[in-house]
Amino acid sequence: FHGTSHRYVSHHCAKLMNRPLEDLKMITCHIGNGSSIAAIQYGRVVDTSMGLTPLDGFMMGTRSGTLDPSIVTFLMEKEHLTPKQMNDILNKKSGTLGVCGISDDRDVTEAEICGDHRANLAHEMLNYQITKFVGAYAAAMDGVDCIVFTAGLGENQPIIRYGVC
Repeated sequence: FHGTSHRYVSHHCAKLMNRPLEDLKMITCHIGNGSSIAAIQYGRVVDTSMGLTPLDGFMMGTRSGTLDPSIVTFLMEKEHLTPKQMNDILNKKSGTLGVCGISDDRDVTEAEICGDHRANLAHEMLNYQITKFVGAYAAAMDGVDCIVFTAGLGENQPIIRYGVC
């Protein structure tokens, strides 16, 4: 769940705001090729987008994100897939790679700028899914004092931050 990253940026953000972390409600978004979002209320993580594995949550460069559990057996039966093949599809061939054929977001952004509609769709899907988590966490905490973005996409891709905020 990128706990070290969420801890560091939450403490650093509180310092920049000149407020104690224990007085803040914040959402930290570690958005990279692997990603997670954390709701931090008064200095404690109260929710995170990750489940048992990094596959849960929202789509990433090659990971599907949260799915209807029945899709696994449906696809395995329909396509005659082994558990390993299914695991490879969900962890290595899904996400933005599955939507537009590109997993590196710098290349997805370049393709989108060049008019690639599937790259645009991948960004729209990613932004929508991130926004759902941010909105849910903001509602659950009855508002937020700040939203922090970190990691490769969070820091270096303004299109992601703009799409969410």
